[in-house]
Amino acid sequence: MRIKPPRRTPDLRVRGKVGIVLLNWNGWEDTCVCLTSVRQLQYGDFETIVVDNGSSDNSPAHIRRMFAEVTIIEAGKNLGFAGGCNRGIRHALSQGCDFVWLLNNDTTVYPEALQALVEKAHADPDLGAVGSAIYCMEDAQRLQAWGGGYINFWLGRSRHFLSPAPDESVDFITGASMLITRDAIKSIGLLDEEFFMYWEDADYCFRLRKAGWKVGVAGGSRVLHKGSASVGKGSAKLDRYFNASAVRFFNKHARTPAIPRWTGVTLRIGKRVMARDWERARAVWAGISQV
Repeated sequence: MRIKPPRRTPDLRVRGKVGIVLLNWNGWEDTCVCLTSVRQLQYGDFETIVVDNGSSDNSPAHIRRMFAEVTIIEAGKNLGFAGGCNRGIRHALSQGCDFVWLLNNDTTVYPEALQALVEKAHADPDLGAVGSAIYCMEDAQRLQAWGGGYINFWLGRSRHFLSPAPDESVDFITGASMLITRDAIKSIGLLDEEFFMYWEDADYCFRLRKAGWKVGVAGGSRVLHKGSASVGKGSAKLDRYFNASAVRFFNKHARTPAIPRWTGVTLRIGKRVMARDWERARAVWAGISQV
């Protein structure tokens, strides 16, 4: 895909070293497409870090051959999203990075995406995390998420904003594209590795906000995203991971965890039963049973 040049004039006075962390698991082709777009970023001071989560498809060798400038960390096993990203975050901090940009490997970024994130972060020192306007890869005009979304603690579910929303309404920034400041990381620590996949971004943002930080969205930071590339959309594996993490999230952050925990699970199982998708209904139950 050819990326169009930006229509905005960046503030070239804004500075700060950024560590861009991508997580790869048997997806080197998506990762290489993403890295190609990263090369076109109109921002001068960044290091790209790919954490390979124990791929079996020779991903590190493929990526090294095409992107010699990229730092590759081989985890040796699948650490999950939080565990893999934490390896990259630690490396970025050790290299003196002022920001860490968590970026899904199944994304394509526009040239101005990083500059807009850093400008937003500099505009308010209380911002701990900044998200992008994320559009669908198959339809670049359709908004997939305005930075992130909100949590319904009665129904036990999360939803993305599908149109621009004020920062005060945003409960969390999606980990598909989340810039975190060094000070925020030093304040609350790394991602919670109890979340193997899903809900770790929401957990992190709730921890940030509890510690007095804000989250916000840089509308000028545009990112295209496939979504669910690692486990596949509508898969039983997705349901198992999602529901296990949902239970962990509500146990940590809900005033009365039983309400969102069981309401959410009942709704998700009911939806799959109505569709006669017994495999996914069992996967939902398996997910909550493992917590």
